[in-house]
Amino acid sequence: MEEEIIEIGTITHFFSKINVAVVELTMPMNAGDHILIKGPLTDFEQTVDSMEIDRKAIQRAEGGQNIGLKLIHQAREKDIIYKRL
Repeated sequence: MEEEIIEIGTITHFFSKINVAVVELTMPMNAGDHILIKGPLTDFEQTVDSMEIDRKAIQRAEGGQNIGLKLIHQAREKDIIYKRL
């Protein structure tokens, strides 16, 4: 059986020195969620460990919010974030 994934956001900026992406969310995301980051040159998955809004650590973000998300690999602007259900 194929695992279900849903699109939850898009990377709008990536800070390569610190591996942090600015993500514009369309759906909620929680610490601990299993996410996939996909784009023309990007394809990896990870668990959400660290996300922030205005430099304050948060455990949950809602659709419509822009968050800072620590990534384990490089990503690029316009890459899509998916969440495993």
